[in-house]
Amino acid sequence: MGTGAALLLDLDGTLADTAPDLAAALNRLLAEEGRPPLPLRRVRPAVSHGTGALLRLAFGAGAEAEADLRARLLAHYRRGIARATRLFAGMAELLAAVETRSLPWGIVTNKPAALAVPLVAALGLAGRAGCLVAGDTLAVAKPHPGPLLHAAARLGVPPGRCLYLGDARQDVEAARRAGMIPLVALYGYLGPDDDPRGWGAAGLVRRPAEVLAWLGLPGPGAEEGEKA
Repeated sequence: MGTGAALLLDLDGTLADTAPDLAAALNRLLAEEGRPPLPLRRVRPAVSHGTGALLRLAFGAGAEAEADLRARLLAHYRRGIARATRLFAGMAELLAAVETRSLPWGIVTNKPAALAVPLVAALGLAGRAGCLVAGDTLAVAKPHPGPLLHAAARLGVPPGRCLYLGDARQDVEAARRAGMIPLVALYGYLGPDDDPRGWGAAGLVRRPAEVLAWLGLPGPGAEEGEKA
């Protein structure tokens, strides 16, 4: 531990708990289609996999290809993008500790910029993150390593000195391919069939404070991090 010089984070399911607002948007779309709402517990595991996964969950295989459904879902989400979304418990303290020690941090997400930018602003992080690499910033997205390498270049830190914290297999794959240190946020949107121990991450994080140990910083998580 203690090898990271910069912290990069996924957005949905890692930095912020966005599931309540996405579930609300999805249920508004379901209501328009005359279908019953889905409980949050069923929506949460799909959130990190994007709008396609949400549409498949709600309407079945092939729904992700329906442009009208996608457009209406995104319209509902934009209107309520930060009504119930909050940073995960302990994340504000982690970011404050990183900033106090002048370590750079940034966000790498597959969420398109049209959604990611206003959401990050609503969370009060727009002027704090060293970079925000969205799903359409480049021509490629995670699990391609390009977005992570782009973020490292923006922060001016070698990829090998960057931690990347995410809650999906694609996050670990992207970080490994970029030569970064991948960590899994166990508090995120893991589904019942997910097995993060088999993803090849360097560590499994039960709460944000545990990331401090991976950055070589003192904190309550210094002795609680779990190697994968």
